[in-house]
Formats: sequence, C-alpha cells, structure tokens
Amino acid sequence: MPLGRLILYVRDVEATIRFYEKHFGFKSHRQAGDRIVELLAPDGGTNLMIHPAAKAQKMGQSLVKLVFDIEHVEAFRARCAEEGLEFGPIHQADGYVFANAKDPAGNSISISSRAFRLKWGGDEPPPPEPVDQT
Repeated sequence: MPLGRLILYVRDVEATIRFYEKHFGFKSHRQAGDRIVELLAPDGGTNLMIHPAAKAQKMGQSLVKLVFDIEHVEAFRARCAEEGLEFGPIHQADGYVFANAKDPAGNSISISSRAFRLKWGGDEPPPPEPVDQT
C-alpha cells in the first residue's frame, strides 16, 4: 500500500504552500470549508497536507524529514539558491549525495540522489553533476 499523504502542521500556511509550489512543483488544492490545503505532488508522488498548527504545537520539532528524490543534487541546489532557498553542504553517503534545509515552518527537508544510485551501479559514487555553462 503506497504512502499517499503527509501532514505538516505549520503556523504560516500560505508561506509553506508557496515554498513547496515554488521549489518542488507541488500544486495546491483547496476545498471550500476545509482548513487543510492539500499539495498535490508532481509525477504522482506523496501529497502534502498543510494543516494550521495549534498554539501548543512546537514548530520543527518532529522527527520527520521530507526527502525529495533529485538526480542532480548540486544543480538543483544551485537553482534553489538563485531563488532564495539555501541548502547546507552536500554530503557524500553510500553511493549517493544529499543536502539539507528547512521549510518556512522549520520542518527538515532533504534533496537526495539515493533513489538513483542503482542507476549508477550500486555503491559507486554518482557521476559528476552537469555544469550549466550559460
């Protein structure tokens, strides 16, 4: 059974929606009378449900990290930096690379090439990132 949705509890619903639309291609879906905004994943991935947080909830304190499968992490990271989203350093793992950041509500997010490591031959390091010459 596939995982269909994750709920993110946030203080600023609109900023969170803009963040995931701008940087990760989600499309917002709103229904009249529903306080939850569902962000539909591009390419059929897991949807995010953006839920207003209760006053007692601590932001960014969950033990969950959203991981986005990105084949060319460095190139994606550079594009995001141009748009104001700064990821931390790129880390080399077992045959893939990743970098971390936070969304506007303080939730941990990561961009990772882990899903593509078999394409590169298992535990071998990924090929060099393409360099934009423009």
